[in-house]
This record gives sequence, structure tokens and C-alpha cells, in this order.
Amino acid sequence: MPEKIVLLDTEILSDDWGKLSRVTLDYRRDDGKVQRLSREIYDHGNAAAILLYNPETGSVLLVRQFRYPVMANGDPAFLLEVCAGLLDGDDPQTCAAREALEETGHAPRDIVHVSDAYMSPGSVTEKVSLFLGHYGADTYRTAGGGLEQEGEELEVVELPFETAFKMIGTAELTDAKTILLLQHLALTLAAQ
Repeated sequence: MPEKIVLLDTEILSDDWGKLSRVTLDYRRDDGKVQRLSREIYDHGNAAAILLYNPETGSVLLVRQFRYPVMANGDPAFLLEVCAGLLDGDDPQTCAAREALEETGHAPRDIVHVSDAYMSPGSVTEKVSLFLGHYGADTYRTAGGGLEQEGEELEVVELPFETAFKMIGTAELTDAKTILLLQHLALTLAAQ
């Protein structure tokens, strides 16, 4: 496959919270014709996300937070999501556990890796490692809510799993990582 692609130029357009680059490449099509492509890509690092599930009560913990890009696209600015964050030098599982504690106040147990996924591979380099973990009264440490220095002000929301899962179909949940993890949990529970 690499012989199909020749990178010609990379130009850094912005390097602030993340890096926005424009790349120019030649792509050799299957018919042998070479097509010059220009693409902008955004890189702010890889991330991890975790869905917290309480097997005793059948509930999940999600967080509601402000998302400016969603608002800029004309949708409600506050999304209900699983806990997530950038790796910041940690391995994905450590990151997932750290984010769960910061955002929900729970130190999850029984963490299981589900998969890795690109959320928007046409323009964003971010790969998100997805996890499922358990929570309960024994995992509670703090009130959560995120870190003010990171601009976070999160509402912790506990819902019955069935309620959260139905919110996918009603468009009350539109975050891809949350949808993937809820669907994984649905499949896992159905197989038991």
C-alpha cells in the first residue's frame, strides 16, 4: 500500500491546542493514474473513553458537558457522554481510569478493553481506546465534575442502562464513542 502514496508536502497551519496541517500527496489509483490530493488533518493526540456500568443496579454513569463544535454545527451544546480524555502520556487503560475518577468521582473496577476506533478518520488523527468498567458504592471517591483548569464543568448523570440505550434511537445521545460503548454493553448483556 505505501507505494500507492507519496507524501509531497506538509504545512503546519496552526499549532495550539492541537496541530492543524495541510498535506499534499500523490495517490496512485488502481488503474495506475496518479491523483494529487490536498487534505487538512487535525492532530491533538489519542484518547481513551470508558462506560461505567453497575451490574447490581443495571445503571450507567454518563457525564453532560459543553461542546462548542456541536453548538457551532447547530445542535444542542451540552452532550451526554461516557468519560473520556486525551492520553497525556498515559497508556489507554490508565487514562480511562483517570478520566472516570476526574469526571464521575468513581475509581472503576473490572476494566475491560472493548476496541480502538477512529471517530472521524477523514480529517482527525485521534484514535480512541474504548473500555467498559464497573462502578458501585465501593468505587465512589469524590463528587467528580471534571477539572476546572481544563475548562470542565460536568454534570454526572446516572441512568438505567435501558433508558440510556433507548436515547440512541431518540437522538438524545449523539456522541459516537458513547453509542459504540452502549451498543457493546447491550451485546454483552444479551450474550449472558
